[in-house]
Amino acid sequence: MKTKKIEYHDGDVLLEGYYACNEIDKNKKPAILIAHDWSGKSEFTQNKAEKLAEMGYVGFAIDMFGKGVRGETTEEKSALIQPFVQNRALLQQRMLAAFEAIKTLDYVDTQKIGAIGFCFGGMCVLDLARTGADVKGVVSFHGLFYPAENIKHPNITAKVLALHGFDDPMVSHDQVIAFGREMTDAKANWELTIYGNAMHAFTNPKANDHVLGTVYNRQADTRSWIAMQSFFKEVFLSKAP
Repeated sequence: MKTKKIEYHDGDVLLEGYYACNEIDKNKKPAILIAHDWSGKSEFTQNKAEKLAEMGYVGFAIDMFGKGVRGETTEEKSALIQPFVQNRALLQQRMLAAFEAIKTLDYVDTQKIGAIGFCFGGMCVLDLARTGADVKGVVSFHGLFYPAENIKHPNITAKVLALHGFDDPMVSHDQVIAFGREMTDAKANWELTIYGNAMHAFTNPKANDHVLGTVYNRQADTRSWIAMQSFFKEVFLSKAP
C-alpha cells in the first residue's frame, strides 16, 4: 500500500490531505473522501483511508481547517468549526476543493467518487451532496443534520446513507425527522439507520465523555462500517438506479 501526504488549495488556504492506495493494481479505482470531526485531520481519518485502500478504493483523508491546524480542547475544536457552521457556503467550497483535488490523483476513477464523514465531517459530506456535485454516494457517521440555509432546494444526485445514534445529544429527534423530510423533498435516494444505545462519536474508540455525549460503542461502530461497505458496493458496482 502506498500512503503519502498531498497538498492542495482552497483559494489561498493551503490544505494537506492523506492518500492511501494499493498501487500494485494499476487499474483506476473508485475513490472515497474522508471528512474529519471537529478536531481536524488526524490518525483516525488517516486510518480510515488505509482501511478503504485495503478494500480496493483510493482513500483520501481531507483537510477542512488548513495544513497543520488542529484543535485539542473542546473550546478550540468548537472555534474551528464555527466559521463553517455559520457560513455553509464556505464549508461547501472547502468540500468542493477536496472533491476537485481527489480527481487529480493517480489511480482514481473520476466517475466513481464517494465520501464519508464523522461528526462535523458527516455534515460536510451531506453538504457536498446538497451542492449537486457528481459524487456517487455519501455516508454520514453520527453527523450533524443542520440544513444548509444557503441551498433552499438541494439537487441531490448522490445516494445518501446516514448512520445515527438514537441517544446522540447533539442531534435532536426533531432534527432527525426534519432531515428525513429534507431528503424526501429533494427526491434523494436516501437511507437512515439508527443504532440504539449509541451516542455521538460512537465510532471513535477514544470517545469517553458521558457529559459531552461522545461515547464509543463497539457494536454500533462495527455495524455502521459493515453498512458503509454494503452501501459502496451498491453505489459503485451496481447498474441499478
